[in-house]
Amino acid sequence: MKLLVRNLARNTTEEELRKLFSVHGTLQSCSLVMDKATGESKGFAFVEMPKVGEAKVAIKTLNGSDVDGSIIRVKKAEDLVAKEESDQSKD
Repeated sequence: MKLLVRNLARNTTEEELRKLFSVHGTLQSCSLVMDKATGESKGFAFVEMPKVGEAKVAIKTLNGSDVDGSIIRVKKAEDLVAKEESDQSKD
């Protein structure tokens, strides 16, 4: 299941996200979206977890939690949202 993680602090790293989500199960991929012009985080990421049950636990546990001083939002990435966010990351 592909998850969308929003409202990340700009200093949150991909490695921190991997550690945060791996507590809840196996990660297939983790991709922090970066601004090509500045090289800084855009404040959101995509995490893929192959086991739906583990992904649901991660959503329930991590949505609304404080990570690096920001209250993150975690939800299932819908195909349209994922495509729009991916398109924005290409700018």
